[in-house]
Amino acid sequence: MSAKGRNDQLQRLMHEAGFTSHKSLARAVVEESALVSGPFQRCDHTDVARWISGMTPRGSKPAIIAAAIGRRLGRKVTVAEIGMASSAVVLEPHLGLAYPDAIEAGTDSITALWHADLSEATQIVGAKVDASAWSTSSLRWLVSSNNQQRLDTVSAPRVGPSDIHRFKETVKLFAELDNRFGGGHGRKALIQYLATDGERLLRGRFTDAIGKTLYAAIAEATLLAAWMSYDSAPGSGLAQRYFIQALALADTSRDRRLGATILDAMSHQATFVGRYRDAANLAMAARTGTAGIATPTQTAHFHSMEARALARLGDAKACSSAIAEAIKIFDRRDINNDPEWIQYFDAAELSAEISHCFRDLGRPVDAAEHATRCLTMIDTTTSPRSRFFAYMVLADAYLNAGEVEQAYETVAKALNIGEQLRSARCVNYVHEFRTLAKSMGAHSGASEFEEHAREYRIWRLTSAVQR
Repeated sequence: MSAKGRNDQLQRLMHEAGFTSHKSLARAVVEESALVSGPFQRCDHTDVARWISGMTPRGSKPAIIAAAIGRRLGRKVTVAEIGMASSAVVLEPHLGLAYPDAIEAGTDSITALWHADLSEATQIVGAKVDASAWSTSSLRWLVSSNNQQRLDTVSAPRVGPSDIHRFKETVKLFAELDNRFGGGHGRKALIQYLATDGERLLRGRFTDAIGKTLYAAIAEATLLAAWMSYDSAPGSGLAQRYFIQALALADTSRDRRLGATILDAMSHQATFVGRYRDAANLAMAARTGTAGIATPTQTAHFHSMEARALARLGDAKACSSAIAEAIKIFDRRDINNDPEWIQYFDAAELSAEISHCFRDLGRPVDAAEHATRCLTMIDTTTSPRSRFFAYMVLADAYLNAGEVEQAYETVAKALNIGEQLRSARCVNYVHEFRTLAKSMGAHSGASEFEEHAREYRIWRLTSAVQR
């Protein structure tokens, strides 16, 4: 820490924000720090008194203090405003959570997020999900007028169609790696590519028409970064930040259908982390924001994501209604009218989503039927992770139906596929199966199966969790 004169700026902002005591600010700072796995494990009124007397904490602590006050005020507060601008602030702790107000701010935000990820900044990479950011970003997207103007930089290199084509083709290679080997395999390499070529393109010179195409391409690439981050660490606040920035980039490109698909992806993560009502709202926002322009494939997916959330909530009636809508609308699907990034959602994927819903609603027979249907239709060469998930849902269904031997046989198939996957979500599916099996009591074949299952990496990873 360093000492200086009394910090009247901090005290004035405290009062403006409604902190009536040193203890109330200290509590807010600890809560803020916890959101980003930050440096304040403890903080009390004596710490606040020291700050007001002129002591400045080191590292990223001033940014946490500013963020806590800013959250109460409902606006961004800088470290300069709280009288701590001379401190060595590493990063804004809520980098990437805010929906940018201008194109330049969006460029600064996403590029800073890429670089923070590469440098493994703890307060960003280890951040927790902030549920309020979902509702804020979805509302901003829904009411967006898409009228932002970009300030061009005359000295920057010109960007043309060939630059964007090369960028998109390269990102496709990373998408193939994700599909074949899981998000944990090529994620860091993708971020490195985005932080170099992606930033170079964003800071280049281009016409409005080229810019529209460019921002859509960067949005798709950032969406892939979000999915790979989510697959690597499902509860990650980092993935959430990538989703939010991808949404803003899609908004800048004026591509409403792409933006809706990103909201839909946010819904997927929200369900995974247990924010089921938020997940349902995100899926509904995607549907509302693309009424009349979304393709049947997209709209069916929106309904299926809503159904996934409703199933977890235990709302069987609403879930069944959402499933029925998804099936009805999917029947009107014409792949020739679909954007490239939603064409993967075919009949096999729809069956997979429905199987998850029935599993969570406690309908194992129906879950098994749809999981099996998925497995008979799915491409065995390009979708190993989807096959893994389908086998695990089928195994859960067998277990819930009392068909334990079939459950273990099915898990073995999933584990075999999982050997090539680097996916924390896959690990979680196995962990949930093992927890369910344990809750159902001992079975004669369990010990023998577990001896065999220890050969598989994912099973060993869940063994560490189980202990």
